Amino acid sequence: MELNHQLSLKHAALLTKLHSMQQEDGSYHFCFESGAMTDAHMLLLLYAFDEDKPLQKQLQHRLIRTQSTAGHWKQYDDDHGHLSSTIEAYTALYVSGALKKEDERLQAAASFIRQNGGLEKAHVSTKALLALYHLYPWPSFFPLPLFLLKAPAWLSFSFQRLSSYVRTHFASLLILGHTRYTIKLPSDCTLFHLYQTNKYKKLQQQKPYASKSSTTKPFKKAEHYLLDHMEDDGTLHSYASATFLMVYALLALGYRKDAPLIKQAITGLKSHLFFDQTNQDVHLQNSPSSVWDTALLTYAMQERNSEQSTSSINRSATFILKRQQQSGGWGFSTSNSFHPDVDDTQAALRVLTPLVSSDHQAAIAWRKGLHWLLHRQNRDGGWAAFEKNSSAHLPIPLQNASDTIVDPSAADLTGRTLEFLGSHARLTTAHPGVKQGVQWLIETQQKDGSWLGRWGIAYLYGTWAAVTGMHAVGISADHLSMQKARQWLEQNSLTDGGWGESCQSDVAKRFIPLHTSTVVHTAWALDALVSLYPFPTEQMKYAAKQLLLWLDEEGIRTAYPTGGGLPGQFYIHYHSYRYCWPLLVISRYLNKYTLSEEDALSM
Repeated sequence: MELNHQLSLKHAALLTKLHSMQQEDGSYHFCFESGAMTDAHMLLLLYAFDEDKPLQKQLQHRLIRTQSTAGHWKQYDDDHGHLSSTIEAYTALYVSGALKKEDERLQAAASFIRQNGGLEKAHVSTKALLALYHLYPWPSFFPLPLFLLKAPAWLSFSFQRLSSYVRTHFASLLILGHTRYTIKLPSDCTLFHLYQTNKYKKLQQQKPYASKSSTTKPFKKAEHYLLDHMEDDGTLHSYASATFLMVYALLALGYRKDAPLIKQAITGLKSHLFFDQTNQDVHLQNSPSSVWDTALLTYAMQERNSEQSTSSINRSATFILKRQQQSGGWGFSTSNSFHPDVDDTQAALRVLTPLVSSDHQAAIAWRKGLHWLLHRQNRDGGWAAFEKNSSAHLPIPLQNASDTIVDPSAADLTGRTLEFLGSHARLTTAHPGVKQGVQWLIETQQKDGSWLGRWGIAYLYGTWAAVTGMHAVGISADHLSMQKARQWLEQNSLTDGGWGESCQSDVAKRFIPLHTSTVVHTAWALDALVSLYPFPTEQMKYAAKQLLLWLDEEGIRTAYPTGGGLPGQFYIHYHSYRYCWPLLVISRYLNKYTLSEEDALSM
C-alpha cells in the first residue's frame, strides 16, 4: 500500500480515537505521569493525617507495582536506579505500614540505598522530606536565610528575583527549615540502617524550635505569599510538590490538621489523582496537564482539518477560550488561574487562530494573548517559561540550583514561539522581535548543529523546535544553521529507522541516544526534516513507515518519558504525546508531500 495512503488511514484512525476520548466540556484528560515522588509524598501525608485508608492502600499498591525487580525505583526505562526515588518510596511504604523492614522487597531497596551512599547522598528535597518525619536531621543552621524574604529586589539573591517555581517551594521551606518542624512517628520507626555514617545521632541532639521575635515578620511574609498564591482548589500554584510543603509549613505556623485551609489543600491534592480505567491503579499527578494536552491535540487536529473533526475542535476551542487568564496568557492546568506560561499560551493561541475572523470574543482573546506573548520576550531575544529577564544568584551551593533559581531563555520555548508567530500570526524576520529570536537561536546552537531543549528530552526536542520555528518565520533550509541541524538529525537516527534519546542527556549536557526509537522523538525529528525538504528522502519515508508500525505498540516506544521537569530528578511521561505529535507530523507530511508528488507527476 502506498505510503501516503497508509498515512491517511492512520490520520483518520487517530482522529476517531481522539474524538472518543474527548470530555463533554471539550477538554482532554491524559495522565501526567512521573516517578515515585508524588505518590510517596501523598501516602506519607495521608498517613500523618490518618485519612482515607482506601486511597493509602491504592498508593501503596502503586509504589509496590512500580518497584523494579532489582529493588530500586527508576525515573525512566534505562535508569539503573534512582537513589532519592528509592528512598522516598521505601520510606512511604515502611512508615505507612505497608511493608516491614524484613520484607524482601524493602530489603532489596535498602541494599540499593546503602550501596549508593545511603541517606546522606539523597537529593536535598528528599532530605527535607525525611527531616519532616524526624528521619533525617534538620541542619542546625538552615542554609537559606530568612533575610531572603525581606531583601530588596535589586539584590541578586532576593526572594523576589528567584524564579516563580523556586519562590513557590522556598516560601514553605524557609518556614520549615527555621522551625525544624517534624511529624511525630513511633519511637521505633527509624531509618538508622540506611545511613552510611553516624549522622543519625544528630536526631537525638536536635533541639525543639524556640520562637524568636526576629522570625515573626519573615514568617508572616512567607505565610502571606502562600495564601496569596493558593488556587481555588486549595493547591499552591497547582503544584502537588509545593502543596505538600505548604501543608507542613502551615502546621509549623500553628494551623491545626483540621484547619479549613489545610483540608482544602488536601482536597485539592486529591483532585490531582489520575485513576486508570479500572479505578484500581492510581497516580498523583504533580500538575494535571489538561489545558496543555487539549491545546496540543486540538491544533494537531487543525493542521489537516476534516469535517469529522469540526465539532471536536469547536468544543476544545470553547474550553481553551474559557481558560485564558486575566494577564492574557494561559496556564498548564485547569485549576491554574494566575500563573501563565509562554508554552501554554502559544499552544492555546494556535487553537483560537482559525476563529479570529468569525468569533469576536475569540478575536479579542487572541489579540490579548498575542500581546502578552510578545511582551514576554527576554532582552537576549529568547523566551523563557514563566519569567521575563530572569536573573538571580544564591551565594550558597544548592543541588539543581542552575536548573531552578533562574528561568532563562530556552531553545524549545523560543523555537515554538517563533513557529506560532510565523505559521499562525504570520510574522517574518522583518519583525524586530522575530529577528531577535532567530538571532538568539543561531547564537546558541551547539557546535554539532543541535539545540538543547529545557522542557523536553532533550537535544531532539530543542532541535525540532528551533528548526521548525526558524522555518516558519522564513529562514531558508539552505541557511548554514539549518543545514547543520539537518546533518545532525540525519546522522543521529537509530538503526531501527527512527529516533530516540535517553533522559540522561539533560544531565550529561550531551546527546545520549536511547537504545530504541520512540514515537515522540521520531515524530519530532521527522517534523523537523519535513520543514527542510521539498520532497521526502528515503530516510524520511522509512521513518514514516516505522512510525506507523510503532504507534499501536505498548511499551518503551510509546511510554518512555519525553518531558523534562528537573534534570536528574523529575521526568514526565505525557500520555497525550503518543497521539498529538504523530498526528501533527502525519498531517504536515501529507499536506506538503501529497501536493508535491502530485505537482511532480503533472510536470
